[in-house]
Amino acid sequence: MAARTGQGQWALGYREPLNPNERMKKDNDGLAVKQRIIDIYQHTGFKGIDPQDLRGRMRWYGLYTQRAQGIPGGKTAILEPEELEDEFFMLRIRIDGGQLTHEQLRVIGEIARDYGRDVADFTDRQNIQLHWVRIEDVPVIWEKLEAVGLGTDEACGDVPRVMLACPLEGVAKDSIIDAGPMLWEVADRYIGDPEFSNLPRKFKTSISSCSQHCTNHEINDVAFVAVPGPDGDAGFDLWVGGGLSTNPMFAKRLGVFVRPDEVAEVWAAVCAVFRDYGYRRSRAHARLKFLLADWGPVKFREVMETEYLKRALPDGPAPDKSPANRDHVGFIEQADGRVAIGATSKAGRTSGTDLIALADVAKQYGRVGGRMRTTAQQGIVMLDIDHEDADTVADAMSALGLEPRPSAFHRGTIACTGIEFCKLAIIETKVRAEWIRTELEQRLPGFDTPVTINVNGCPNSCARFQVADIGFKGIVQTSKDGPDVEAFQVHLGGQMGAEMAFGRKFRGLKIAADEAPAYAERVLRGFVDRRTEGESFATYVTRADEAWLL
Repeated sequence: MAARTGQGQWALGYREPLNPNERMKKDNDGLAVKQRIIDIYQHTGFKGIDPQDLRGRMRWYGLYTQRAQGIPGGKTAILEPEELEDEFFMLRIRIDGGQLTHEQLRVIGEIARDYGRDVADFTDRQNIQLHWVRIEDVPVIWEKLEAVGLGTDEACGDVPRVMLACPLEGVAKDSIIDAGPMLWEVADRYIGDPEFSNLPRKFKTSISSCSQHCTNHEINDVAFVAVPGPDGDAGFDLWVGGGLSTNPMFAKRLGVFVRPDEVAEVWAAVCAVFRDYGYRRSRAHARLKFLLADWGPVKFREVMETEYLKRALPDGPAPDKSPANRDHVGFIEQADGRVAIGATSKAGRTSGTDLIALADVAKQYGRVGGRMRTTAQQGIVMLDIDHEDADTVADAMSALGLEPRPSAFHRGTIACTGIEFCKLAIIETKVRAEWIRTELEQRLPGFDTPVTINVNGCPNSCARFQVADIGFKGIVQTSKDGPDVEAFQVHLGGQMGAEMAFGRKFRGLKIAADEAPAYAERVLRGFVDRRTEGESFATYVTRADEAWLL
């Protein structure tokens, strides 16, 4: 593919901002907004916030205006931002590597309970999001988070977002290296650094040693995947340019081997290439994946090595094949003989009250400081449990809505924020995902094949609908004779792993949202009737007649 020209790349001399977002960032760095929130906005309240800060720079600290209640999905693309937004915020807490102590989780729960109407969501990027937050309360929330080593710095915005790691990092029996120290070196050196606080768009990182590849390296902007090195010492294979949204693309292997002591330097080089050569003219083409699509991995590697690293990296091996369905749910033997217990949530939704109770469980039974890890599947893993306590802990987690012994449908269902709070959403997702899940449990009892059902409220794929077995993308179907109807466009057979592919979609396959459980039941029953021995749902979809899937 021919490289695009005149796309606002800094390295080619295009320094004059080409759209309002780039102007906003040039006028004032997003990192500067924190002090204005502390000095000014907590006192003036919502109405005193400068619009560029409100809808731009405040994202650098995890703050998005919340959707006003009662606005239907058909108005999403019609109304102006100030008409869609309420005077409350979503606040995203940054949790690099998903790593939490019981003290930290308790503080998050208390903040959700006291300042966020007791609502909290696990995300599929290991963060926890709160809702109903007032600007007047943000500084005191920051104080509480910072007192236990947490924050919201660069949780959103055109910056390096939260960095993913396997929740079993450092305790897994089958990993060849502990990637945790590398992740923390990158985070400590570069998060909050003005050198990378003005990127063309968001920048997503994974640094992991997981044998299941649970952090989904195929859809991150940059991913370090643990591999045995050419000389026998473990290091990382480097992937660049993955991302979903309205133009999904899988990351490309650069073919290099990165030693553990080189990870931070190589990460900074990849980020700098994106900063300097990334497309800034159009927001729609500003993600790193578009640069990779134009350049290809060979040119990207050449520019990274010659202009930024000033040396060549050795070639390296590809990672082992990994499963399409990845999580850490149930009872998992740790390398030290203790047990980790992984649980899935109810489509990501929980409460501050339940998080506080979960922190108490971790404090009582976690033998190494009450350690927990959030997951990229909207779940949580409690580490360091003695075998004799495992069932007690699992029962306690289940009582809090976090299930270590889930059905296939509970284990595989996630959902984005949806129209309840998100200004981009078209339909409701959290409640509907839970309804789909419970209906399928009743309609297909005993179904035990791993299956992912991802419910998304708009085309932006925060819930990864293109790489799900059954991906439901929210749409609105207009009606001449009545109100608009919430509906889904269906994507089938998406997966990551050895046979990675985006889901099949059919021009006419749009179903009313209320018909989603019946549709999923029909397709899954067809799978059960026609599958071959050991066949996955995604593989079945690739050979299925279209009539079987409608």
